[in-house]
Order: sequence, then C-alpha cells, then structure tokens
Amino acid sequence: MLRHSILFAGTEIIGCDILFMKRRATLEEIAIEDLNGDQTIPFNRVYLTGKEQEYFTDVLKQKELACNGRYTHKVQDWLKGRLGTNGAFLTGAGTLALEMAALLLDLAPGDEVIMPSFTFVTTASAFVRAGATPVFVDIKADTMNIDLAQVEKAISAKTKAIVPVHYAGVGCDMDQLKNLAKKHSIALVEDAAHGILATYKDQYLGTIGDIGILSFHETKNVVGGEAGALLINNEKYLTKARQLWHKGTNKHDMELGLVGRYTWTELGSAFAASEITASVVWAQIEKATEIVEMRKAAWQRYYEMLTPLAQTGHIALPHVPQDCVQNGHIFYFLTQSKTIRDELIQHLKKDKIESVFHYIPLHSSPAGLKYGKSAGDLRTTDSASERLLRLPLWADLSVAVQKRIIASIERFYQAKAQ
Repeated sequence: MLRHSILFAGTEIIGCDILFMKRRATLEEIAIEDLNGDQTIPFNRVYLTGKEQEYFTDVLKQKELACNGRYTHKVQDWLKGRLGTNGAFLTGAGTLALEMAALLLDLAPGDEVIMPSFTFVTTASAFVRAGATPVFVDIKADTMNIDLAQVEKAISAKTKAIVPVHYAGVGCDMDQLKNLAKKHSIALVEDAAHGILATYKDQYLGTIGDIGILSFHETKNVVGGEAGALLINNEKYLTKARQLWHKGTNKHDMELGLVGRYTWTELGSAFAASEITASVVWAQIEKATEIVEMRKAAWQRYYEMLTPLAQTGHIALPHVPQDCVQNGHIFYFLTQSKTIRDELIQHLKKDKIESVFHYIPLHSSPAGLKYGKSAGDLRTTDSASERLLRLPLWADLSVAVQKRIIASIERFYQAKAQ
C-alpha cells in the first residue's frame, strides 16, 4: 500500500453575505491503493504538508477572513526575506499579480509588450486589459524559453516592456534581457509562475527584472488553490503597487500613521488574497524547500529513466542551462511529431496514466489574433506545441509509479519499432 498525501474531507460551502469554506472533519491521512497497480495515475496530485487545516481553522476561530491579516504578512515577509525582493504582495491568483504588473506600467493604447507565444493566456490578457498590444515572438527549441534574438528584432518605439516566461522553472537568459531592457529604457516583467525557488545565476526567478510574478495555483509546486504573488524589485513601482493592492487607496500610509484617513488614489481592485487562502499558502511556504527538493528528485529520476530512449532519437529531453537551477515543476519531452505525441497520450490513457500536452500558441488563437500581433517566424513555437508531452509529477511521486509510467512509454516505442 502507498500512503499518500493528506487530504481534506467532508467539505461543504456555506454562506450568508459571504461565502466561505468550512472543513467539517479534521485532516487525516487517507490510505489509497498503490498507484503501481490498476489505479489511474493522475497528471497532478496536490501535496499537502499537514498544517493546512490547522492554520485554516485558526483563521476561522480568529474570525479574520478578509485580506491583509497575520498569514498574509507571514507569506509576504517570507517572500521578501527568502527571495530578496523589495516588496511582495499576496494575490488571489497569479493572473491578478500579472494584472497588477500591467497596471504599474501605465500602459496606453498603442503601447506594445513583447512576450513568447508559448505561454498561458493570462500572460497576454493582463496587458491587453491595461490597453497594450502583446507582440508574440518565438521560443528556443532547447528550453522553451523566449528567443532573445527575436525579442531584439521586435523592439520598437512602441515597446514598453518585455515579459519573459520561465518555462518549467528553467530561467531565461536574464543578463541579456536586462541589457536589452536597459538599452531601450523599457520595463522587464518576469512571469515566474512556474518558478518558485528556481534560480538563474544564484538569483531567484521573479527577483531579477523590475517586477516578477509567482503562481500558487493547485498545479504549482507551492499551492493555495488559487493564489499568486507580485514581487517588486524596482523600488519605483513599490508605492503604486501598495495602493493598487489596497484597492486603489493609500490605506498603507494610514496604517503607518502618515495620514489620518485613507482615500482613493489609483485605479486598483480586489487583488489581495483572503486570509483563508493565505493560511493554506503559509502551510505550503513553510515546507517549500522540501517540496521543491522532492519534485526535483522525481524530475531527475524521469530524466535518467528516459535517457536510453532519448539516445535512440525518438524523444528529446528537457535542457537546463548551466547557469540555471530548476525546481522540478514540469517534466516534459518532445516527440518526433504531433501524430506520435497524440498516439502516445492515448496509449498512456489506455494504461491508466494521465499525460497532457501544454500551451496552444497564443499567436494563432482567436483572441491572440484579435488583440495581439506576431513578430517574426514562430515555427519553433508551433512545433513545440505539437510535440510536447508532460508526464505526471508531484512531490511524493514514488519510484514504483514512475517505473510503471516509463514501462508504458517503452512498450509504446517497442510496438512502433515492430
């Protein structure tokens, strides 16, 4: 038997004027069948540390359900201290952190923001909402990260920012991106949704550009259901970020005693996460290092198990540049064609193993065509989107389960060879 993660039981939604979740049962370890048997192996399984319900219940007992409470400050202080950023703001989602970042740049219609096409939709929509046009560029075939040569070609007088996405927690070439941003006097906003505790040249992803964002979605390494964080590295954005986070007011100044009462100062919104969310994020943050190390170990096992197949040329394994330390967020490989990728997904499904592709390129999506524009040839993006396959990965993924997955992949390619 495989003893798995701690799960919440007996959840119900109750509400009057405010809806909130009440856990009726205490946390317990639930024994499940060994995933090395006949049970379906899910693509993702949330890993809980054992403190989530304790902190969640504490919030309910203290009746501090709104934002900006004790657990919010714990998370934000940890992010500032551990990552080394000037400001950290816990948000209700990574998307909300991106929308805050876009508002900080004072964008206007006609302004352009360069980003990879191979990313999640909200990387683009956050800047469209702020009035700008996303300019989609190609990625590099080895890392799935933004192609710097294409970035430089896309820069124009209209460019206000570059938004690199650290795919799978593998850092982009931030030195060159910083040089480009400085040369053209434009902002550098890191989409580090995948990147908690991953580094580029010993600097944490999300802390190198002017602004960074993290995600704590339930599919990420550190989870809060739906949550994220905005990181402010360039102090010139700090005051406005505080005001945006406080729904567009100078409430922070009132809390410091600088003003007698607060008032409306910016076009903010309800970006902050509730204390209920913050309590769960804090339980995860306390064990963030251990969670990342477990995921990295599982990632490395996949890499080693699949190396013989990669040596035959049937698949291409992910590449981590020497200057980067990844965080085990995603394990993927590239097949030789879309047809083979799709056939392999179906083969794994028949073997009760969930595997998935990833982003559909934004430059060819209906909204991408409507709100954005492409710069240069995006053939690598198109090819990667058609051939990339992601394998199940979570913190306490066992060796036995991984062996079952690899055995299924090997059977697929053995059958192809016959």
